Amino acid sequence: MEYRRTAVIKLDTSEGADDSLRETVEQFKHCANTASEWCWHGDDGYHVTSKAKAERALYDRLRDETDLTANLVQKGIRRAVEAVKSGVERLKRGENTSQPHFSADSAVYDKRSATFHRDHVSLSTIDGRVECNYILPDDSETPPTKYVSGEDFEFRMAHLQYRDGNWYLHASMRKVKVDEESPESESKHRTVLGVDLGVNNLAVASTGRFWSADEFNHWHREYEKRRGSLQQCGSRHAHENIESVGRKEYGRFEIYLHTVANELIEEALETDCSHIVFEDLTHIRENIPEATWQHVWAFRRLYEYVEYKAEEHGVEAVQVDPRNTSKRCSTCGFTHDDNRHQESFECQKCGYENHADYNAAKNIGLQYLRRRQNAGDGGAPVDVRLNRGTLNVSGEYIPPASVEA
Repeated sequence: MEYRRTAVIKLDTSEGADDSLRETVEQFKHCANTASEWCWHGDDGYHVTSKAKAERALYDRLRDETDLTANLVQKGIRRAVEAVKSGVERLKRGENTSQPHFSADSAVYDKRSATFHRDHVSLSTIDGRVECNYILPDDSETPPTKYVSGEDFEFRMAHLQYRDGNWYLHASMRKVKVDEESPESESKHRTVLGVDLGVNNLAVASTGRFWSADEFNHWHREYEKRRGSLQQCGSRHAHENIESVGRKEYGRFEIYLHTVANELIEEALETDCSHIVFEDLTHIRENIPEATWQHVWAFRRLYEYVEYKAEEHGVEAVQVDPRNTSKRCSTCGFTHDDNRHQESFECQKCGYENHADYNAAKNIGLQYLRRRQNAGDGGAPVDVRLNRGTLNVSGEYIPPASVEA
C-alpha cells in the first residue's frame, strides 16, 4: 500500500539565496502566465490542453526570455496547461470561469531541479544552485519532522512558496508499505462512519457529531466585503491588496479544514470504523444549489485531507451516490420530497423525526452498505456507526449491548 504525505518545511535561507529565489519565482510565474495566455486563447479559437503542444510552441521563446533551467521552464508551462485544462472542464459543465492567472510566489521543483536531503535541499535558481537548511520541530513524531527525517518516506517533488517573509517547501512524500493483512482480516466485521456535507453544517457524522459552518461562512462574508471595498477603489494598490486578502482567506480556511479532517478521523478511530463515507462530489453544486464555489472547494478539499490522512490509520475514505440521501428515512426507507423541510426531517410514513443532516449522514453510510451488498462479493458484514449502537443494511438498529455480545 502506498501512502502520500505533504510536508510543509520552513527553509533557512541566506540573504544571497533569498534574492536568487525571489527572481527565480518571478521568472517561473512569467512562464506560467505566458503559457496560460497562449493556451487559453489557443489556435483558431480553441483552448490548448496538450502539454506537448504548449511546450513545442513556447519552450524556445521562454528559454530566451528567462534565465531558468530547461526543467523549470517546462514546469511553468505544464502548470499553466493543468490550470487551463481545469478551466475547460468547468466550462463544459456550464460554470463561469476565466483565464488562469498566477500571482502567488511559488514554483514547482522535481528531482531534476532540486536535490532533497534529510536536513536541507539544493534548489536550482537563475544563479545556479542554492542550499537551504530545514527548520523542523524537535519532536521526531511531529510532522513534518516525522516524514522528512524518516527513511521510509521518500521525496517526490515540491512546491517552493514565499509567504509572510519566509520560504516554505511543500514537499510531496511517498511511503510504500507492504500490506500484511491476512485473508482472515478481509472477513472481519466492518463499521462505517457516514458524513453529510452542507452549507450550515460543514460536516455531520452518523454518530451525531456536528461541525458547524458558522465560522467558515462568517469569514467568507468578511473577506467578500473586503474584496468588494477594494474593487471599488480600482487602484493598483487595491488590486495587490485583493490578492493579499485571497491568500489570507485561503490560509485561514486551510487550517480550519485540516482541523475538521483530523477530528473526523478521530471520530472514526474512537468508534472503531474502517471506512469514512462521503457523498460523491462530482455534482455537488446540483445537489446543494445554495453552496457557493467556496463551499464546493471546501467540500473537495476536506475529502482530500481525510482521504490521505486516514490512510496512515488504516481507515479508508470512499464516496457514494448521494441520490435521495436527504429525502430517504434512515429508519424505514420511505423516500419523499415532503420528508425534509430545511434542517428538519420528519418521515411521512413512520413519523421518524430528527435533524435532516444527521438523517442524511446515516443514509450516506447505508448507501455504502447497499453498494457492497449489490456488488455480490460475499464480503464481511458492514454496519453504520451511530452515537450509540449501529444500523445494518436493512436500517435495523443494533444497540451497544448487542454489538458487544
